[in-house]
Amino acid sequence: MKKRKVALIGNPNAGKSTLFNQLTGLNQQVGNFPGVTVDKKTGHFTLDENIPVKLIDLPGTYSLKPHSKDEELVFDLLKDPTHKDYPELIIVVVDFTNLERNLLLYSQVAELNIPCVLVCNMMDLAKNRSISIDFKALEKELKAPVLALTAKNGKGITALKAAIQQCLEQPIEKNLQKTTISFDQITANTTERYQQIKALLSKCNYGIKSTTKLTTTQQLDRFLTHPVLGYLIFTLILFLVFQAVFSFAETPMDWIDGSFQNLSQWMKGNLPAGLFTDLLAEGIIPGIGGVVIFVPQITLLFLFIAILEESGYMARVVFMMDRLMRPLGLSGRSIVPLVSSVACAIPAIMATRTISNWKDKIITIMVAPLVSCSARIPVYTLLIALVIPDQRLFGIFNLKGLVLLALYALGFIAVIVSAVFFKSVIKQKGTSFLILELPEYRAPLWKNTLLTLWEKMKTFIWDAGKIILAVSVVLWALASFGPAEAKSKAALAIENQFNSGEISFIQKEKALTASALENSYIGIVGKAIEPAIQPLGYDWKIGISLITSFAAREVFVGSMATIYSVGEDFEEDRSLIDRMQNEVNATTGKPVYTLATGISLMLFYAFAMQCMSTLAIVKRETKSWKWPMIQLLYMTTLAYGSALLFYQIFA
Repeated sequence: MKKRKVALIGNPNAGKSTLFNQLTGLNQQVGNFPGVTVDKKTGHFTLDENIPVKLIDLPGTYSLKPHSKDEELVFDLLKDPTHKDYPELIIVVVDFTNLERNLLLYSQVAELNIPCVLVCNMMDLAKNRSISIDFKALEKELKAPVLALTAKNGKGITALKAAIQQCLEQPIEKNLQKTTISFDQITANTTERYQQIKALLSKCNYGIKSTTKLTTTQQLDRFLTHPVLGYLIFTLILFLVFQAVFSFAETPMDWIDGSFQNLSQWMKGNLPAGLFTDLLAEGIIPGIGGVVIFVPQITLLFLFIAILEESGYMARVVFMMDRLMRPLGLSGRSIVPLVSSVACAIPAIMATRTISNWKDKIITIMVAPLVSCSARIPVYTLLIALVIPDQRLFGIFNLKGLVLLALYALGFIAVIVSAVFFKSVIKQKGTSFLILELPEYRAPLWKNTLLTLWEKMKTFIWDAGKIILAVSVVLWALASFGPAEAKSKAALAIENQFNSGEISFIQKEKALTASALENSYIGIVGKAIEPAIQPLGYDWKIGISLITSFAAREVFVGSMATIYSVGEDFEEDRSLIDRMQNEVNATTGKPVYTLATGISLMLFYAFAMQCMSTLAIVKRETKSWKWPMIQLLYMTTLAYGSALLFYQIFA
């Protein structure tokens, strides 16, 4: 049986997403509208007599007059009967406690000549505030079905399904040519529309019981949106959230990491030796692990964000931060992704979905990876231990700790400068401004929260995972293969050293590992790029680590450990630091890792886009390779330029 198409539309915070989840449950999928980089959320449910329905959740909007790509998409879809997702019925969801403002959108939708059902949501809040209306009179005036429900607890869903079925069973005459409705016609005379809505509500006896007593929401807002206290409370909440994310995610992330390492080792030890086993153990399994290891962190972060959103608090944060962020080319909605980047840029970029304005979202995505994430900590720790003296400034402050703090501060400064730059070069039609409804505070609906988490996890693991896995296999191949003649010649030289007693068996094994990497294709590339990185104070060994750490920044430490033939845990095996400190440039005879080289490397990793996972997510969120490539280019240029400038001045 052919699926019937029904669209869901409403103001932000009217409860549209909650109603969508109640109707569809897990039968949801996220795609993108053809030809545009805007997500569409679709779900499926069944009416009586096994009538299948495809429910299209349109982006939230206050009006059909577009101020963003999301809102423009809504109008473009509804005005074109030939559109793939053109609905047979529209469900307009309104917040009954703000009925006058919400009916503006309904009045515009009703003029599109598409059958409508008006759903008055949040009736529980209306009852608490003694808000009432004559529903029969309202239905008569609008000449359309009007239903009262509370989406969060499912009251009224059965009646809504019955109304949907009744509307769909009525014959509809369709004009399959584009309508002549224009933006100006459908959005004209807003003042007159509000006057008509007021008259309509008066006829229907819409009323709110007057009271001088402050509501719970008003009482909480006196503190939570206070010009000073509000920012302090938000800072405290963020501190607690990220402490929880770091603390609670550490154990499952370590378990996942260890499990995939053990699986790789098991495959190496139990499967027949050969190319296929190496591909599984060194390419595919680590690639999958590189996806799954982020799941605990992403799950916890989005759980907290979803709770803050469901409670109504996140809208207050956006309201408070908008004034501070807008001069930088960002909006109040940018603050959560930017702070999230301290943990990881991947969940941070996924969090930009809350930013409705396209320009604000793109700028936030472009600058978020500049915030120093947890993956940079191993790199910073190694380099600080290498080149920063173990001293105290003024006898109090640990110099190494201050350098680490300065690197984080440098990341935030880079965010500000880059945001201002992108604000001036990214053009967008229309003016960016914030229209925001401050909803009532309410207890989170756990079903809605968990469905949101499931959707984000499924999207991350499946869509981004495919890209990450593919790149991991390519990196493995480049690091595992090389010209046979060069590798054999190098291996023979090491064997001769061992046979002559110059090196021990353990030294021989480590030398063979390092030699294999040096003579692999990725090692050849390292040698090839050495002339380009020499002005930064780097040699070919550092060049190899720059390339391999593109998979993830923390790979830099493992690459260094392999190249210098020591164990991977540099914190326990200090010989890695000792070897690196004693490394001498074969051409100049001077130490490779000087203070200038070390800080140059720190600057490079502070700014460089050395994370394929982040690029995969940027591609997923922007629906294009254009933005991740621009991001890779500008961050690499910034990293190279800053490292070059520092080394050339202070070397």
